[in-house]
Amino acid sequence: MTSTFPDISISTERLVLRAYEEEDIPALTEMMNDELVTAWTSAPHPYTEDDARGWITGRAPAERSEGRGIVLAVGEFLTQRLVGTVHLRNTDWRCRSAEVGYLIAPWARGEGYASEAVLAAAQWLFADQKFERLELRTAADNTAAQQVAQKIGCISEGVLRNAGIVRSQNEDGSWLQVRTDLIVWSLLPEDLDGVTGRVSDDAGYAAYPDWR
Repeated sequence: MTSTFPDISISTERLVLRAYEEEDIPALTEMMNDELVTAWTSAPHPYTEDDARGWITGRAPAERSEGRGIVLAVGEFLTQRLVGTVHLRNTDWRCRSAEVGYLIAPWARGEGYASEAVLAAAQWLFADQKFERLELRTAADNTAAQQVAQKIGCISEGVLRNAGIVRSQNEDGSWLQVRTDLIVWSLLPEDLDGVTGRVSDDAGYAAYPDWR
């Protein structure tokens, strides 16, 4: 029998992490066409509403139902506006480990939402699902992602040389794929000791999220 994550919603003071819905298609399409999303991910470019619909109705639910991980839309608690995505993937149920990836919409950057959302997912993964390791991989030049990793208490474990592909925009607006080193970060349950309070003070949200 395949192990799967439950269909859950995680709430912090400012955010709600939940399953994607078809009503999110326009906002997801807009977010995925941002230049930084194009640069640091393998998402299709341009990203169409059909791409968003296929993700929301097909590939994202399959991540959970087939036991590979879980995709969570991140919304503002007050406005319900789509802030971003947290994706737990490459789940190893025997080792109780997973990898996390995330995106934040351009309008929501600089507010501490990335660390707040990823930390909430990590707390749920460790406390509720009894996982023992969360891994994050960041491109060598993606300093913003590295700052998020450090902020939530991740430990840098080393470099995977030439292991990733990112995109660089040419002067004519076209995109070129280039290889990059990947920095591997890990987070263990004990690494969260003292981190939640610091991030809470910085981001202005409850240190311990509620989930159902």
